Amino acid sequence: MAAASTSVRVLPDGGADDEERWLAEGIAGVQQNAFYMHRALDSNNLKDALKYSAQMLSELRTSRLSPHKYYELYMRAFDEMKKLEMFFREETRRGSCSVVDLYELVQHAGNVLPRLYLLCTVGSVYIKSKEAPAKDVLKDLVEMCRGIQHPLRGLFLRSYLSQISRDKLPDIGSEYEGDVENINDAVEFVLQNFIEMNKLWVRMQHQGPAREKEKRGKERNELRDLVGKNLHVLGQIDGVDLDMYKETVLPRILEQVVNCKDDLAQFYLMDCIIQVFPDEYHLQTLETLLSAFPQLQPSVDIKTVLSQLMDRLSNYAASSPELLPEFLQVEAFAKFSNAIGKVIEAQPDMPVVGAITLYVSLLTFTLRVHPDRLDYVDQVLGACVKKLSGKAKLEDSRATKQIVALLSAPLEKYSNIVTALELSNYPRVMDYLDNATTKVMAVVIIQSIMKNTTCISTSDKIEALFDLIKGLIKDMDGAQDDEVRSYTLLER
Repeated sequence: MAAASTSVRVLPDGGADDEERWLAEGIAGVQQNAFYMHRALDSNNLKDALKYSAQMLSELRTSRLSPHKYYELYMRAFDEMKKLEMFFREETRRGSCSVVDLYELVQHAGNVLPRLYLLCTVGSVYIKSKEAPAKDVLKDLVEMCRGIQHPLRGLFLRSYLSQISRDKLPDIGSEYEGDVENINDAVEFVLQNFIEMNKLWVRMQHQGPAREKEKRGKERNELRDLVGKNLHVLGQIDGVDLDMYKETVLPRILEQVVNCKDDLAQFYLMDCIIQVFPDEYHLQTLETLLSAFPQLQPSVDIKTVLSQLMDRLSNYAASSPELLPEFLQVEAFAKFSNAIGKVIEAQPDMPVVGAITLYVSLLTFTLRVHPDRLDYVDQVLGACVKKLSGKAKLEDSRATKQIVALLSAPLEKYSNIVTALELSNYPRVMDYLDNATTKVMAVVIIQSIMKNTTCISTSDKIEALFDLIKGLIKDMDGAQDDEVRSYTLLER
């Protein structure tokens, strides 16, 4: 059985059948060289083990596979590298070869990609041996990996580095913490790997013909978790306390997110930040986090990410009444309100429905965290009125649906129309509904009064109520069909 070829196979783009064939060839190459590698491991032949492992890893130099197929090939090699790492560990334990000599030896592998995979593998053993500070080995590895600038190959190489190092970071309480290392070294290593991986990931979008832009976007989406795993690792480092997160981790991440100017990366990474780090950290760094949103690309779905952040923090507030003073201290409502205003200002082309959706999320947050602050509720309604100022009655059904949600939220929260009547901007928001939806909303208000047996005892409140339900009092031609459509809208 002859050893597999180490040449890089680069052919023109082919169809699915071609790609399956190329993948099969790559897997065959991995298996063939793995066979010889196993034989060398069994006979404790270090020289041949390095030779055949390098040839096996050369299969990962291919440029013909999509990310999904490349991942299949990578996993075949990854499984074999775990066996090689065990062999290296045993070799150094027996004293057959020092880990320092082994670390130098693998750097003589012919091709850069196999060399770096081998270097990372030996580096894992090197750190485990504690013959060198973990921070020095990690710093060397993360810098050496810059030798691979091909986006796909570089992403998987750095993913491998992240995988083999995550249990060897010099974290607080870790066996690798030592006297020299500190938590900054662990954080710096992960941040540096994240930054380099994100650059490679973004670069993929700008390679190849313009007609394949959509295809590249889909392929990049398949790779996003490789980049995001770095943030998950940061979130699991025990030594990353609030101060370090506030002073180092969050600013460095946001700098990379904003500067990459890539909508896919920005949306995904902002979502990762919100999901990975603790709610307490988000609350205490709210101003810094929110300052990034107006700087994102106009095509980023900011309303979804902002809504998720507000949902998380409102759930956090609901988990314990003792947290309310913290929300007041950091002025969470004011910060969210200002951020939404800046986002809308920075994106003048944002559809009306997008802006109203943001205000619905802000109102939901306000009613959950500060239900006693009617002034906050009225401010949200007022901001919506300002956004709609100068516009005719809404004709977009999606925007109308969001306005109905905005108006319904206070009724559902307070179960008392009298409270809603104290909101000066409530009727002003209703003015932007079409006639039919205004009448339907009036029915909802009356049903709320009847359901809760609300007593309205003052003439000014009665007058305000009649102002809200005036749509039912006026005789409008053709309103019946519109009412049916609007009821359907409300039910949805």
